[in-house]
Order: sequence, then C-alpha cells, then structure tokens
Amino acid sequence: MFLKWGILMLILSLAFFLFSIFELMSMKVILLEYYIMSYGNFEIKMFFLFDWMSMIFSSVVLVISGSVIIYSADYMIDEKFKTYFLYGVLLFVGSMILMILSPNLIMILLGWDGLGLVSYCLVVFYQNYKSDVAGMITIMSNRVGDIMILLSIVMLLNFGVLDFMLFSSMFWICGYMLVIAGMTKSAQIPFSAWLPAAMAAPTPVSSLVHSSTLVTAGVYILIRLKFMMMITNYSNFLMYFSVLTMMMAGFNAVLETDLKKIIALSTLSQLGLMMVILSIGKADLSFFHLLTHALFKAMLFLCAGFMIHTSLGSQDIRFMGGFYWMNPLIGVAFSLANMSLFGIPFLSGFYSKDLILEFIYMSSAGAVLLIGIVVSTITTSIYSFRVMFYSLWKGGVKMLNFNYHWSIYMEVPILLMGVFVLFCGSMLSWILILDCEVINLNFSDSILNLWIVFIGFWIFYVFFVWDDLGCFKSIKMFVGNMWFMSTFTGPIFSMNLNKGIYYYNCDNGWVEELGPQGLYKFNFEFSKFIQWVQLSSFSNIICFLLFFVIFIF
Repeated sequence: MFLKWGILMLILSLAFFLFSIFELMSMKVILLEYYIMSYGNFEIKMFFLFDWMSMIFSSVVLVISGSVIIYSADYMIDEKFKTYFLYGVLLFVGSMILMILSPNLIMILLGWDGLGLVSYCLVVFYQNYKSDVAGMITIMSNRVGDIMILLSIVMLLNFGVLDFMLFSSMFWICGYMLVIAGMTKSAQIPFSAWLPAAMAAPTPVSSLVHSSTLVTAGVYILIRLKFMMMITNYSNFLMYFSVLTMMMAGFNAVLETDLKKIIALSTLSQLGLMMVILSIGKADLSFFHLLTHALFKAMLFLCAGFMIHTSLGSQDIRFMGGFYWMNPLIGVAFSLANMSLFGIPFLSGFYSKDLILEFIYMSSAGAVLLIGIVVSTITTSIYSFRVMFYSLWKGGVKMLNFNYHWSIYMEVPILLMGVFVLFCGSMLSWILILDCEVINLNFSDSILNLWIVFIGFWIFYVFFVWDDLGCFKSIKMFVGNMWFMSTFTGPIFSMNLNKGIYYYNCDNGWVEELGPQGLYKFNFEFSKFIQWVQLSSFSNIICFLLFFVIFIF
C-alpha cells in the first residue's frame, strides 16, 4: 500500500511539473470553478488556482511526499498502526495541496485548519507523555494563526471580496493579523517553541513537516500576499522578528545534541531567511529558496531517520561517531545535504541562498540587519560542520557496531532526493521567473559568502574540536534553551517534577487568585451579600436610608 501511493504521488508530481513548465512558457493562469450546491440565489462553489507558482510548489510537495511514503514502508514496518499513519500522511499532503491551490481566504482556511489538525494526530502518534505535550503545544500555537485568519475573513467581508488577487483595500489591523498568522505557522518568534517540540513525531512526518508542508504554509501565504510587503509597517514588523528568529535558531542549534532538533532548528533559521527577503520585497527569491530548501531538508531528515533507525532509536549525535564507516552511502548523502544547507557552490541551496545574501548586501539594508544575517549564516556553517563531525566521523563515541543491511525502500528515496539536491537548484534558477535586477558587487563583496563558510569552519574547529566549548559553559543554558522561549510558551516545564513544583508554588498562587479562583470567590461573596440584602428586612431599611442619603447629597 505504501509503495502504490508513493509511486502515484511521484507520477502526479511529474505531471504537475510539466504543467508548470507549460504555464511558464505560455504565461497562462487557469482558474477552475466547481459548483457544490445552489439554492435560489445562494451558491456554494470552490475555486482552484492553477498558475506556475502553485503548480511547481505542488510538484515539489508531491515528489517529497512520494519519497517519504516509500521510505516509510520500511521505516514503519514494525508499527501496529502503520495504516493509520499512511492515511494521516495522505490527509496531511491533501490539506497542503488544497491550501496551495486556493485563491481565497475561505479555502485557504480549510487547508490551514486541516494541516493543524492532522499534524496534531501525527505528532501524538507514539502515544506517550512527550508526544502529548509536543502535540498540545503544536496545535495551540497554530491555533493562534487560525484565529487571526478567521478575524481577517470577518473584517475583509466589509469589502465584499476574499480573493487575495483582488484585494484593493483592507483594514490596518487586518494586515497585521495575516502577518501574525504566517509567523505562527512558520514558527517565528515568539511562536518558535512548537517547531523543535514537534520532533516527537515519527521521522518521515518530520521530513514532511519541515521541508514542504506545515512550516512552509506561513511563508507561502505571505508570498501570495506579497503586496502587503510594500507597506513599511508590515515589512519592518516581519523583518525584525525574522532576523531575531534566525539568530536564536542558529545559536541554539550550535549547542543542541539531538540530531532531529538540530535539523529542526536549521529549518527555523532558513524560514527566518525566507521571511527576511520577503519583507524586503523579493517574494520570488523567497519562493526560490522555499523550493530548494524543501529538497535538501527532506533529504537531511531521511538520512537522519536512517541513522536513527540503525542506531536503535538513539538521536544523540555524541554517540553516533563513525557512522560514515558503517554506511558510506548514507554518510555521503547526509554530508551532501548539509553542504547544500550552508551554501557550498553548485549545490541546490547555493543558488538560492547566495542570490538572497548578495541581494541583501547590495540593498540599502541597515547595519543591524546585515550583522544579524551574517552572524546567522556563520552559525549555520558551524552547526552543519558540527553535526557532520559528531555523527559521521570520529567526533562522537561509537557505542555499537551494527551490521549494515541493504534497505531498498529507505535508500532509493534518499538517492532520488540526492539527484534533486545536485541538479534542481541550477534547473530552477533557469526556469523560474525571478524579478531581480542585475546584482553589481565588487570582488571582495561577492566572495563574502565563501568567507562566511571558512569563518564558520574555523570557529567550529576552535571551539568544538580543539576546546569543546569549555570557555562558554556559562551561556550554554540560555543559548541552548531557545532563549528560554520553550519555557514560557509551552508546557515543557511540566516534564520535570522539580520545575513543576517550583511553578506551582510561585506561579499558581497569584495567577489563580487574580484569575479564575479570584473571580469565583468574588462572585460567591457578592452573591451572598445580594441574597442577604434580599432576605433581610432590617437590611432593606438600612439600604433604603443609605441610598436616600446618597440621593440627597
């Protein structure tokens, strides 16, 4: 069953890609109208927008989904509820395709809500306490974005149109709501804590969530609403939070030891980069990086899942030393995806990331933005070198020596994604319509991205290979806990009994007394007073005299 659905999605992906090439060559847009029901003057219909952007993004989503489903045939072979898992993944992909093809906010909300609900079902798949906590923080954080879109729909009904192609005016607060909705789905600060927590899901789900489905939905909807980035208030609001998200994710990934969380934090950093270039006004460059990032990030997670699968479920990179010597094929694929992540020339990530960084250097961006972008890119190089050093080479401790076995269902999708990582960046740079002026930089500025990679390698060698970060132990707690964001935006503290008692003693008192318990006690005492006034004849006389005196004065 897994194999059939996977092959079907790969065939659909090829068909969507060929159709997108046709639309790019002919510059045509197809809007499909489908009647559901009509009664008198009342009609319910659905619209589907088939333009080059929706077609090529749907093609990428389907090729990654097909590879992940084929990969899951072996990864989930011992699970009791693997059929439930397959149907959940299919609903997840269907919700994303519905959102991509939707031209108005009502239909976008259907796919948007479907993504949030099905993601909760997939995150809690393993049915333990950690999965339950991760699922709750995921769905509650995403619910903020759902509410923002609902409120935006209510406000935009005043203008009589919900199609984002026909927006001529909107309320000032409505634009902020749509931006915040995109920030919640793409886990920008202060909604970032749910993204690493969602790693409690099976690795194939993580590959889908972090490459082309859930977290990219926020970026995609803001790309569709790119006209809002012409307004300075919206663009600056998005830019500052995105740069902060990039820096926070990069610093946290440098100290993280969980393999899946490192890759999740790298996703958060790349989403911040997409939001930054989108806030500058280059939605096409953001979409270009969205596509290339989806390809190499899916490959990263598939390789990580293979490494975890052959390590008896261990996700600590410190105990995966020497994995390359056990399986050179997966080791090379994992290194290839990591090098694409930090921008080694002529891999897929290089074409989009280098173009974005060069445009930021050339633009009239402020010094704070430039410093934030450069520091975040350096941290990307550092944690990429670190995860390769610890998990593939001799940096970690080799705990067990597993015998390598050929798994065609797990390795063929990785090889397929490897081909895309090698060639799709160059191909997309030729076929996409990039509204970008000629980048004119001198030689020292044009090689700055290579210098960033070299600086990242040097910092990695000094602080991890030579010193092992011994001189920075005092800041590990702050940097390694997402700037304490996971503490105050999610119920992670309840997993530790001592912290739970601390929060109960220090927080439960005033929150409960000023909140629900205080309101209950006030209502109870006030009701007793009203009842005494109503039943006591003496009190009636006193109250009458009191009100009479107040009236006289």
